[in-house]
Amino acid sequence: MKIAIGADHGGFFLKTEMVKYLEQAGHTPGDLGTFSGEAADYPDYSRAVAQAVRGHKADRGILICGSGVGAGVAANKFPGIRAAVCHDTFSARQGVEDDDMNILCLGARVIGTELAKELVQAFLTAKFSGAERHVRRLGKVAAIEKEFMKQT
Repeated sequence: MKIAIGADHGGFFLKTEMVKYLEQAGHTPGDLGTFSGEAADYPDYSRAVAQAVRGHKADRGILICGSGVGAGVAANKFPGIRAAVCHDTFSARQGVEDDDMNILCLGARVIGTELAKELVQAFLTAKFSGAERHVRRLGKVAAIEKEFMKQT
């Protein structure tokens, strides 16, 4: 699976570990930066990962910042992106199965490397259920997005 991955300075070191993990797990990571621990702005990497997912250059995305929250907020501004912060495996799996989450957001100052690996594994192995109630709910989310895109 092609995975777009990005992080600001707060997530740089965990991102580096996740890129290695993705490669070892047989995935193709697209590392979109940052490439050092120097101060960097999370919206830049949220944009890069979201655009890779929206443009079908990646199957899914992973964003990492200090808490995961800022990167997720920025990513969710892009139409068609469903990003969520997950710090437990249930949410990482269920977010895909029920909500068709396409970007996993992690907080490098909240979790460690081993838990991050478990979360990434849960996220990447999960599949959207396609259940009628989930499809209906996603349709409502898409309608909200479309409604407010017209107003801008």
